[in-house]
Amino acid sequence: MTILLAIIVGAAFGVALDRVGATSPNLIIGMLTLRSLHLMKAILLAIGTASVLMFAAQLIGLVEVAHMSIKAAYAGVFLGGMLLGLGWAISGFCPGTGLASAATGRWDAAVFVIGGLVGAAAYMLSYPWFEGTAIMADIAGGKSTLGAVPGLDAPALIPGLRGDLVGIALGGLFIAAAFALPERLSGSGRRQALPAS
Repeated sequence: MTILLAIIVGAAFGVALDRVGATSPNLIIGMLTLRSLHLMKAILLAIGTASVLMFAAQLIGLVEVAHMSIKAAYAGVFLGGMLLGLGWAISGFCPGTGLASAATGRWDAAVFVIGGLVGAAAYMLSYPWFEGTAIMADIAGGKSTLGAVPGLDAPALIPGLRGDLVGIALGGLFIAAAFALPERLSGSGRRQALPAS
């Protein structure tokens, strides 16, 4: 049942990615070059809405904190993030959009997915070596949160700050940014009107 649910949710997410244009590398590269912020606005709105709903539900007890998973912060995360961003800019795909785009039949997305799988396999094979290097050293206590989350066994960087309220506030900022951003920050910004005939 868990696998079936994962397939259904994943397929729905893929459809949503396709509907907002995230399966188009042109739209993604337009976002990264600030020529078209449509996709960035959709991403900010989605993250902000999910953050507000999740942390508000946690605050009133609808979501159990035990279901939350804090990912460890270490030096390799930042290096990996830079490599992901570079690959995203070059290919026009990130892992999620690449899979969704491959599902629409794009061969370049299929090549991207295969490359990602080869890269993941290479990382798994080399992980024992990486594990002993400074790249895997914890940053700020490893599994920590910005503010304290009641019932969560993770250190807070600012102990007196309520983590759930921070999550709601940051979500609200993301939503506000989604509505405040223009459609583009560079380029002409205007489409030329075509004659009606």
